[in-house]
Amino acid sequence: MASATPSFALERSAQPVAVAERAKLLADPGFGRVFTDHMAVVRYSDAKGWHDAKITARKPISLDPAAAVLHYAQEIFEGLKAYRLADGTLAMFRPDANARRFNASAERLAMPKLPEETFLESIRQLVRVDRDWFPTVEGGSLYIRPFMFASEAFLGVKPSSEYLYLVIISPVGGYFKSGAPAVSLWISQHYTRAAPGGTGAAKCGGNYASSLVAQAEASKHGCDQVVFLDAAEHRWVEELGGMNVFFVFKDGSLQTPPLGGTILPGITRNSLMTLARDEGLTVREEPYSIDQWRADAASGKLTEAFACGTAAVVTPIGTVKSPDGEFKIGAGGPGQTTSRIKQKLVDIQRGAAPDPHGWVSRID
Repeated sequence: MASATPSFALERSAQPVAVAERAKLLADPGFGRVFTDHMAVVRYSDAKGWHDAKITARKPISLDPAAAVLHYAQEIFEGLKAYRLADGTLAMFRPDANARRFNASAERLAMPKLPEETFLESIRQLVRVDRDWFPTVEGGSLYIRPFMFASEAFLGVKPSSEYLYLVIISPVGGYFKSGAPAVSLWISQHYTRAAPGGTGAAKCGGNYASSLVAQAEASKHGCDQVVFLDAAEHRWVEELGGMNVFFVFKDGSLQTPPLGGTILPGITRNSLMTLARDEGLTVREEPYSIDQWRADAASGKLTEAFACGTAAVVTPIGTVKSPDGEFKIGAGGPGQTTSRIKQKLVDIQRGAAPDPHGWVSRID
C-alpha cells in the first residue's frame, strides 16, 4: 500500500534575500555558490522513526562535536535539477530514480531508508517556496541537493541511531568554467575511485573526498577532469571524478563501462542509453581498456567520447593525457552523436520535445 503524503510544516524565512540582491545573484550564479532562502528538514530516530518534517529558513546546522558523521562518515546525498518549461512551469527530471538511488545508498551505509514519497514531497515543497530563485542566465536551472547524515553524539563504530535529512537548492548556470567545447582528462596512475565490495555504487561523500587528490593532480597537468581505472588490474576505464563516460564508434555504436558495484549508476547515463536505443543505435555495457581507448582513437575506430552526469549533463571529451603522452579523440571537439543525443535529453528535460518515457515531473 502506498504511504500517505507527508505533511511539511512551513516556517518562512524572516530575513529572505532582498529582491534586488537576488536578481543580481541570479544574473550570474556560477555553480553551487548561490543558495535559496529555505531548506527542507526531516529528523529520524530509532525511537520515533521519521518525524518533524518542515520547510524552514536556510541556516547553519548545530552539531555536537561527537556527532557520528564527523567521525565515521555516515553520509549520503543526491543531485537533481528543476527546469523551467516552455509554459513557465517548473519540472524535475526523473526524481523517482533519485529517490530509489538515495535509498540504495542508505542501505549500503547502514542508514535508514527514507520513504520515497517523503523524498519527493520535500523537494516539491521546497521548489514551490523558492521558485522565484530560478536563474535568469541562459541554460540555468535549480540544482537540488538532498542529503542525509548521522547526527547521534557518540564515539563508537556502529550505525547511528539518529539522522538528519535535508534538502537545499542552488540556482546554477554551466558546470565547467572554462567554456571549452570539450574537456581534457588525466588518467590517474596512483589512485582508484572504488574497489569491488566497496562503496562505488553509493553516492556518499567519501567517494568524492578520495577523488580530490587525483582531481588536483589532473588540474596540475592542465586537465579538466580525472579518469579512474579499475582497482584490480588498473587497466579498465571506470568513470570520471564525478561523471560516467561513453565511447562512440565509427559504426555508430556506443559503449559504456558496465555497472557492478564500483561505478555509480548514473540517472543521466541510463537516460542516454535509453534515448540512443530509441534511435536504433547499439549500446554496449562492456569493459573498455585504456590501451584500447588509445588505439581506437589513433586508428579512427573511436570517433567521439563524452562524460555525463546531472551537473554537467553531457560533456564532450577532447583529449586524454597521461605520463605516457596524450591522444585526441576525433577532431577534439563535440561530435555529431554526442551533440544530437545531448540535445534530445535537454529538449525532454525542458519540455521542448515529447516525453515518451514519462520522465518529466511537473511541480504545480
